[in-house]
Amino acid sequence: MKKNCFLLILFSLIAQWSLAQAPKWLDKSRRAVFSVITYDNDDKILSTGNGFFISEDGMALSDYSLFKGAQRAVVVDSDGKQLQVATIQGANSMYDIVKFRVATAGKKVTALPVATAPAETDATVYLMPYSTQKAATFTIGKVKEASSIGDNQYYYSLAMKLDDKMVSCPVMNAGGQVIGMVQKSSGKDADQVCYAVGVSFGQALTISPLSVSDLNLKSIGIKKGLPETEEQALVYLYMSSGSLSADDYKALLDEFITLYPNSADGYMRRANNTMFHSTDDASMDQAVADMERALGVTQKKDDVHYNLAKMIYSYQLTAPEKVYKDWTYDKALSEVRTAIGIDPLPIYTQLEGDILYAKQDYAGAFASYEKVTKTNLVSPATFFSAAKAKEMAQADLNEVIALMDSCIAYCTTPMTSDNAPFLLERARVYMDAKQYRQAMLDYDAYYDAVKGNVNDMFYYYREQASFQAKQFQRALDDINKAIELNPGDVTYRAELAVVNIRVGRYEDAVNALKEAIGLDAEYSEAYRLMGIAQIQLKQKSNACASFAKAKELGDPNVDALIEKHCK
Repeated sequence: MKKNCFLLILFSLIAQWSLAQAPKWLDKSRRAVFSVITYDNDDKILSTGNGFFISEDGMALSDYSLFKGAQRAVVVDSDGKQLQVATIQGANSMYDIVKFRVATAGKKVTALPVATAPAETDATVYLMPYSTQKAATFTIGKVKEASSIGDNQYYYSLAMKLDDKMVSCPVMNAGGQVIGMVQKSSGKDADQVCYAVGVSFGQALTISPLSVSDLNLKSIGIKKGLPETEEQALVYLYMSSGSLSADDYKALLDEFITLYPNSADGYMRRANNTMFHSTDDASMDQAVADMERALGVTQKKDDVHYNLAKMIYSYQLTAPEKVYKDWTYDKALSEVRTAIGIDPLPIYTQLEGDILYAKQDYAGAFASYEKVTKTNLVSPATFFSAAKAKEMAQADLNEVIALMDSCIAYCTTPMTSDNAPFLLERARVYMDAKQYRQAMLDYDAYYDAVKGNVNDMFYYYREQASFQAKQFQRALDDINKAIELNPGDVTYRAELAVVNIRVGRYEDAVNALKEAIGLDAEYSEAYRLMGIAQIQLKQKSNACASFAKAKELGDPNVDALIEKHCK
């Protein structure tokens, strides 16, 4: 106890001595320290604390716990002036430190020079608290230990008594350079030892493209800054587009353009965002203006023409009731062909094909897609697009099948679920071409590719192929599986009856049709099919009654049966 009292007296004497021995840099440096006030959702004060500037453009450090849950924050400098916290630039909850930028209206602030080397053990250090008084105060101490926590980053133990009001204040070396930020002390030795996270650690905090999912940053409601390079900022914009509100994302785009006014990507992304949320011609005018700015700042004019073509194409796909100015498929085609004229990239030709397909110029679309199949952009989707265009142009189905063969040949093997839909498409074309066994085999391949994860409709379609391929047992198995998965669909029971009639199981057909009628008493086809089965069972009167009911319900195919069997 006596020892602790002695230490307290010693600290008090040291502090008094330090006032008389104040370093020359102290008066200027104290202006870099400020008070922080954070506010919650209801704009009530959440927390108060300290912080300090580390660059003249308003970059600063403070403790993370002050900002957790905050929706806005201000700093109060040594002159009592309030400045808004504009953006969060990085955060780490483990070391309780946050990096942020203060809105300075273009004016420089007093910032602390950051030490380029770590403080050595036993080095004298100075803790500088926030103060609005002209007479600068500080506390002097020694470095007990410097522990490495990363690449040229340190965590300090300091022989120094800490007051709670000093938390998040800077620790300076003898040369007036900041080495760390003081943190809350706890434990038995809290009255003798305090701790500081190295300022280089806080300085290194950044916003990266993956920061969108950073829980530390998500817990702060204040706007996040952009990464420090244009390339990373563009990736961050992409990653943020689906997670931010429309207003927040627009603000992020505006900030990107402010930081990178000569980047065409910023204008194009903002134009796309404006168009997506457009409600009137005025906002569409803004989108067009941004595309014109992009065209003015870029060297790659073709890229802007291509993106404008893609915007107009996407706009037209929404089938607007009133078309904005000249934003038609023809305008989109003109823009993409301008891009092709500058640099005939395959991706531009692909879009040309898409636009021609939308215009129902299927022969022209096929010609564009065919060009792409001979480039390094070729993919299963390229041949699929060519096949669809060829089919819509009413070409020979064997030509369509050949293109679908190429489509599937370009898929990875073994076939994955991503490419499996191409098998379904080729199966459909095989069915149209009456190549039923080939269609059945494609359905089998699809089943394997998706590892049996199929629904009732799949079993119904494969049953159709199996039935036409005269694989009747497979057809029965598949239609029964479809019924098992969706017992309320009456068409499946009618299809089961059709297969049973085809293989001579007339009683089974009648039973299936009774179940169908139980589900829907107004299902006319079921009565017609029941009449056909009853004819085979030599139940003519019952069959004619069934035919009559089908006619009553409006079946268009029953008249010939009545004429043949019931006259």
